[in-house]
Amino acid sequence: MATRRLTVAQALVSFLKNQYVERDGHEHKFFAGMLGIFGHGNIAGIGQALQQYPDFPYIPVRNEQSGVHLAAAFAKASNRLRTFACTSSIGPGATNMITGAAMATINRLPVLLLPGDIFARRNVAPVLQQVESPTTQDIGVNDCFKPVSRYWDRIYRPEQLITALPEVMRVLTSPSDCGAVTLSLPQDVQAEAYDFPEELFRKRVWLIRRGQPDQVSFERAVAAIQGSRKPFIVAGGGVLMSEASEALGEFAAQTGIAVGETQAGKGSLAYDHPQCMGALGATGTLAANRLAHEADLVIGIGTRYSDFTSASMTAFQNPDVRFINLNTAEFDAYKVGAIPLVADARVALQQLTAALETFSVGEDYAAQAASLKAQWEAEVDRLFHLNTPGRPAQSEVIGAMWEASGPRDVLLSAAGSHPGDLHKLWRTRTPNGYHMEYGYSCMSYEIPGAMGAKLADPTREVYVFLGDGTYLMMPTEIVTSVQEGVKIIIVLVDNHGFASIGGLSRSLGQAGFGTSYKLRSAETGQLDGDTLTVDYVANARSLGAHAIKATTLAELKEALETAKEMDRTTVIVVETDPSIGVPGYESWWDVAVAEVSESEAVRAARARYEVARKQERYHL
Repeated sequence: MATRRLTVAQALVSFLKNQYVERDGHEHKFFAGMLGIFGHGNIAGIGQALQQYPDFPYIPVRNEQSGVHLAAAFAKASNRLRTFACTSSIGPGATNMITGAAMATINRLPVLLLPGDIFARRNVAPVLQQVESPTTQDIGVNDCFKPVSRYWDRIYRPEQLITALPEVMRVLTSPSDCGAVTLSLPQDVQAEAYDFPEELFRKRVWLIRRGQPDQVSFERAVAAIQGSRKPFIVAGGGVLMSEASEALGEFAAQTGIAVGETQAGKGSLAYDHPQCMGALGATGTLAANRLAHEADLVIGIGTRYSDFTSASMTAFQNPDVRFINLNTAEFDAYKVGAIPLVADARVALQQLTAALETFSVGEDYAAQAASLKAQWEAEVDRLFHLNTPGRPAQSEVIGAMWEASGPRDVLLSAAGSHPGDLHKLWRTRTPNGYHMEYGYSCMSYEIPGAMGAKLADPTREVYVFLGDGTYLMMPTEIVTSVQEGVKIIIVLVDNHGFASIGGLSRSLGQAGFGTSYKLRSAETGQLDGDTLTVDYVANARSLGAHAIKATTLAELKEALETAKEMDRTTVIVVETDPSIGVPGYESWWDVAVAEVSESEAVRAARARYEVARKQERYHL
């Protein structure tokens, strides 16, 4: 067998360069390159290999966590057909990636993590940044990745790479099991040479399967739909990942079944599709929530029924409600006692459309859905154009961004009050035009995530919507966006604190404690002094961005037009009127309230909580 003498790191990069995926006859190079930061745990190994192979691009980021966010967003925007690898040194560089790993795994997004590790030969231990255990020498901080990785391995010997790498690719390309994959690389092993088989580096194409539903479950699903009077579809992220939007649109149009969208599934249908009722659940629209409440059959497509989707298991109140779950993951297909269709969303939807050729919802149902949709579109128009004096309402900011954006542009966010309002109000026109990380709702995802979305398709403008709390966590990737020429438009709402959690705190009777940016008062000893001011415009400019302050809605609209003409990242800072919010539209979210308290406000919140909790249901 022909061999090539390479270091472990050189062999790893040579392998990654030659991995491709295929779906529906279209072939894609799987890895777009590597993101990371060099330190003593990886510079002589992976760093040297990347220098040796300039055809495998390396992008230095400013924080290892944001590198994982960028990779995950790139994978999401690419419908999991492409991703990046991420490298770090040992110790803090490695553990910085754990949050990103959890985010990728929860959202089922393929990302390869390559943290440096302590010396395999041990004789120089403890090395700088090594955690020690008195019970074993076979442990390190990289073991912390195990619960947040879909696959985890540590390479102690060069030849272990030969069998580990195919397993890495099996998981990364799985429609049901993908997530973060962690391959721990001891720094001495990275630099060791071995005669690797030449075959390891040949071009390899991994087929992304489109699984078929089993016949028995399929027939039961068809019968359940035919027997339903008020069916309702929950479109999750699996619709987009399987590129099933067109199939869903045809199925919904033919049957007349209304569709509600999860955060991950928003954009499965264009907002103006007759059957699209918009967002569902705790952050849902009146149209979707009303229909879900009455549904006698819920058809979940590519959803895992998070508590926001199910409104903490209060969304579906029909006493006779049944479920069908179409999902590539058996784990999700069996949830809520459903008829499980373990299959690809596009394939199964096409088959259901053919099998239900003569089925359509009744006239009363169709009329109710059409009426609710019309009412909701009128409500969005109202919230977009409140004409508030002074500072705009957040809904008006969203309306201005939507009006400035093009049909293929992308709106991206992750945390705070923005996801709830965007889920309700953003009018998505094309698939992947709404990019929300809400599986982990990870603050600081937004800016690196926007870079990932932009790199996935540079022809789409990417708008980032975030608050000052999130911005302050990780603004430094603005530097990376300027360095790499990756232009994004950032709309930063200066809330003077954590507006979303502050509102939640007040709803729990806790008066927003600890959620506002205030100076500590000498009189009270608490953070209730004067408002802490931060010059976000100056900060963004110092990082290389074009920055604009907008104090009115008119100025915001002008700034958005300017940003579109810029050739680099632009940050627009705007303050909103916190007293004008977007209603809840008959939804609820379970956040436990203290059962006993000295505060009358907390006791009142607990009483309301106990009443609301009575609506929670088991679906068995």
